[in-house]
Amino acid sequence: MNLRAVRAIYMFEMSRTGRTLFQSIVSPVISTTLYFIVFGAAIGSRITEIGGVSYGAFIVPGLIMLSLLTQSIANASFGIYFPRFTGTIYEILSAPVSYFEIVLGYVGAAATKSIFLGLIILATAGLFVPLEIAHPLWMLAFLLLTAVTFSLFGFIIGIWADNFEKLQIVPLLVITPLTFLGGSFYSIDMLPPFWQTVTLFNPVVYLISGFRWSFYEIADVSLAVSLGMTIMFLVICLVLVWWIFRTGYRLKS
Repeated sequence: MNLRAVRAIYMFEMSRTGRTLFQSIVSPVISTTLYFIVFGAAIGSRITEIGGVSYGAFIVPGLIMLSLLTQSIANASFGIYFPRFTGTIYEILSAPVSYFEIVLGYVGAAATKSIFLGLIILATAGLFVPLEIAHPLWMLAFLLLTAVTFSLFGFIIGIWADNFEKLQIVPLLVITPLTFLGGSFYSIDMLPPFWQTVTLFNPVVYLISGFRWSFYEIADVSLAVSLGMTIMFLVICLVLVWWIFRTGYRLKS
C-alpha cells in the first residue's frame, strides 16, 4: 500500500477544516446547540421523560446522529467533487495510487472530521444535561460505523453530482428529513401502530436506535437489527464504490 499517497490525500482534506473552520466545526455545533435549546425547552416542558430518561438527555444521541450524517456526506462529497470540478482528479487517477488508497484517503478524512465533530457535540450537550453512556465501546463503534458508511455514501454522491445543486439535493431533501422522521426527537413507540410500521422502512431509525441504546439501553429496535442494518448499508456503499471505479462512472469522461 502506498501510505505516502494516502497520507497526502488525507492531510490535504484535513487541512480544509482549518481553512473553513466556521463552516466545518463552529456552524454545526451552533446549529445543534440551538436545536437542543429549542426542542429541549419547548417540548421538554411537555414531555418530561421517555423510557425513564429526561427528554433533554433523550434527544442527545439523535442530535449527534443528525450532525454526523449530514457532515459525513458533506465532507466526503465536497472532497471528491472539487477534484472532478477542477480536473485534478485525472492527475490522481494517473498517479501510482490504487483506487482503494484514493477512497481510503478521502473517506478516512471525512469520517475523521465527522467523528471529531460528533465528540464535540457530545461534550457540548454535557453542559446542558447530565449524560450517561452505558456502553462507551458500543457508542464509539456506532459512531465509527456511521461516519465511515455515510462518508462512503457522500463519496458516491460527489462522483454522481455534476453541479453544486445536485451535490446538496440528497443531504437536504433526503437525509435531513429521514433523520427528523427517524426518531431523533421522539420514540417511535409514541406513534400510532400504522406509522410505527411505516417508520421501520426508514433506515435512519436503526442507526439512531442503536446509538441511543449505547447511551441509555433503550431502543426502538434490537441492537442486533440496528448493527445488521448499519453493516448492510456499509456493504452496499462499498459495492457501489467498487462499481464506480470498475466502470469509470463519471471519472473517465
